[in-house]
Amino acid sequence: MNPSPLCAVATVSPGPRAHINHMYFAWSDRFDVIWISDADSIHSRNLARNTSAAVTIYASNQVWSRPDRGIQLFGTARITRDREALRAYERRFRGFDAESNELPVYRFRPRAMKMFDERSLAPGTLVTARVTSDGLRWSKTEVWA
Repeated sequence: MNPSPLCAVATVSPGPRAHINHMYFAWSDRFDVIWISDADSIHSRNLARNTSAAVTIYASNQVWSRPDRGIQLFGTARITRDREALRAYERRFRGFDAESNELPVYRFRPRAMKMFDERSLAPGTLVTARVTSDGLRWSKTEVWA
């Protein structure tokens, strides 16, 4: 999760239609994704109606035909008042001033993740895991050759 400061968050708009937004993020040791956003933005209004969300994180400087890696997370997101979430954001972005921040802090809690790391695993290999209170639990491995 460290190679990129940006993630893409997908939410469900009324209709229902998909909506996606890029934002700066921090994370916790339980794979929670934390961001700060205006409550009136489309993705924030979507989350107020439907907490279902998906997040993808990858380094955008990866090159086609070379080993890639990234992570897709599936779960729910909502505003949090937990100070530790704000501290995680502050640790990642040293220039961020938590004291002057007036925007809501959002926490995405994953229930499942799909990972690919062609440097460590074979090309075209996706590993899916459930995120539990005890950590990650392997679900399946897919190979696309």
